[in-house]
Amino acid sequence: MIHTIAEFEKYWKHESEATRKLLEQLTDKSLSQAVAPQDRTLGRMAWHLVTTIPEMAGRTGLCIAGPKHSDHLPTKAAAILLGYNLAAQSVLDQVKANWKDSTLDQEDDMYGERWKRGETLMALITHQIHHRGQMTVLMRQAGLKVPGVYGPAREEWTAYGMAAPEV
Repeated sequence: MIHTIAEFEKYWKHESEATRKLLEQLTDKSLSQAVAPQDRTLGRMAWHLVTTIPEMAGRTGLCIAGPKHSDHLPTKAAAILLGYNLAAQSVLDQVKANWKDSTLDQEDDMYGERWKRGETLMALITHQIHHRGQMTVLMRQAGLKVPGVYGPAREEWTAYGMAAPEV
């Protein structure tokens, strides 16, 4: 759980930058990549990350700028990145402007449960982490470069003067 606004800002900045690094690698063609026909495409997964920010934070009473869940999936990777940048910055701005540390203990209805706002902010962060992992697999299948997030990606080991780990 997030306990202070400063803590949220620190983690959100780090994790949203990691998400942005992945989204910047997407191409229009790669958006249709899926593991199987019944699974979400890379574009759908990325768009889900974008639209969840205003949807989930909106349940706390915050008014977050950005695309809605009902908005159509863009066909352009740049539109997904633009939507993400808007929503990610908006949630940080709105939390900082409207909440205090004590606000994080207030509870809201979240999908039929009661969540403290600090839990909701943590869920926004871990939600991105979860789907970024899924996206990296789809990105590799689509032939995209996968940037390192918590350490170097396979393609980045040589920049550190090291061989990539053995398969």
